[in-house]
Amino acid sequence: MKREIITTGDGSKTIHMPEWNEQYHSKHGALQEALHVFIEMGLKDTLSRKREQTQPISILEYGLGTGLNAMITAQFPTEHSIYYTAVEAFPIAVSEAVEVNYGQLLGNQVLYEKLHQCEWEQSVQLTDQFTIKKLEKKFDQINDVSRFDIIYFDAFGPRVQPELWTVDIFNAAFKALKPEGILTTYCAQGQARRNMQEAGFIIERLPGPPGKREMLRGRKMT
Repeated sequence: MKREIITTGDGSKTIHMPEWNEQYHSKHGALQEALHVFIEMGLKDTLSRKREQTQPISILEYGLGTGLNAMITAQFPTEHSIYYTAVEAFPIAVSEAVEVNYGQLLGNQVLYEKLHQCEWEQSVQLTDQFTIKKLEKKFDQINDVSRFDIIYFDAFGPRVQPELWTVDIFNAAFKALKPEGILTTYCAQGQARRNMQEAGFIIERLPGPPGKREMLRGRKMT
């Protein structure tokens, strides 16, 4: 499928797919969306609840894509070690990552290139606090149990890939979370919300990033 680089509303870039009229990130602002949905409503929420604890934070990302979410998580200042697992069925080329150029935008080109160049299926420590394992597989192959504190659910939207937003997919995500874990996503579609609820999530409707009125966060209470 054809992919092209576009500039979003906040000046950061993303990958656009003309056939689907869909982007890897919000056209209103790729960086702003990632920071709001996954850092503000995901990582910071978890760290605030675990401020008295010293255990590592484990994160599962559905859809590594451009690596933006992983990059801003790796740079986030925290005393907690972060173990980050990223699932991607169709990895982008390193040349595309260089063209999107989040490394320059975020002030660490070396870290961004290492993120994309490190071996798949291997745990790689990129900073003192951040270790990543990239897995080239589909969402329906995820079968972890009570392993993660946070899920970044960053699949392409249900308009173009409804099969990524089903009850079965969310059942697996629910099982993969530890008790009190959270799933955070930019999406606020009604059917996606109902599918998350059927899988067992307690749903919060939260203010969305620029260009979106709402987003969703699901909690696993047991």
